[in-house]
Amino acid sequence: MMDERKVNPWVKIGLEFGPLIAFFVAFTRLKDETVTVAGAEYGGFIVATALFIPLLAATTFALWRLTGKIAAMQIVTLVLVVVFGGLTVWLNDERFFKMKPTIIYLMFAGVLGIGLLRGQSWLMLVMDQAMPMQREGWMILTRRLAAFFVALAVLNEIVWRTMSDQAWVNFKTFGLTVAVFAFFIAQGGLLKRYGIEETEKDG
Repeated sequence: MMDERKVNPWVKIGLEFGPLIAFFVAFTRLKDETVTVAGAEYGGFIVATALFIPLLAATTFALWRLTGKIAAMQIVTLVLVVVFGGLTVWLNDERFFKMKPTIIYLMFAGVLGIGLLRGQSWLMLVMDQAMPMQREGWMILTRRLAAFFVALAVLNEIVWRTMSDQAWVNFKTFGLTVAVFAFFIAQGGLLKRYGIEETEKDG
């Protein structure tokens, strides 16, 4: 396995969030348009989804080539985008793509939950190097994150089933992103309480 290589942080951010922003821009511009392909009519949401799939695949590949590694979460996300985004375009039914975040968050919550039932924090296994913390702290963070993922899944279902396409796209582009950042920022107290200093860890 290749070691992770240093990449300009702005390039990394652009590759990670670029496809999502592009989807938002494409939908906003095409939401009232209809495109006819081979006799079938596709609305702006479907067209934006069709553009998003290869763009995400390209940026994920670019991140892998630049950094030398790819996170399991990125692989799972790409696979689900290809599957559910592909079904959305193929069947001309936007519901599949809208359900994708729900399935992703429930999968992550389920994986973390299985670890917790085994008395383990699988989150610690993948993040301990980046964020050294005592085992008790990891168990608390894992329980909180699992509950958070379930809450996001429920919220996504409420939004796409009860609100407009524009409201859901806004929620997916900005709401979910802000919620994730806010969650981890809110864990500052936990990290401060259970965090391990590098000198302590080395000792």
